[in-house]
Amino acid sequence: MRTYAPYITFPVALVVGAVGYHLEWFLSETPKSREEKSIFELREERKLQEQMGKDGTQVLSLKDKLEFTPKAALNKNRPEES
Repeated sequence: MRTYAPYITFPVALVVGAVGYHLEWFLSETPKSREEKSIFELREERKLQEQMGKDGTQVLSLKDKLEFTPKAALNKNRPEES
């Protein structure tokens, strides 16, 4: 009996899993959730709303941006030069 157990339990587990998956989908699926926007779409809309109030021509120069860049990981253990 032990040798035939996988041949019996696998199809049973497959059927139970498929029924459970479809039952969960049927119970949790609502019309509202089908029409919800994805996280990517929500993020893009939020970024657009943030940009609406800003002037696109006023940006930081490259020199200002480089001032805040972290030091290279390989230079962390080297002594600081003064």
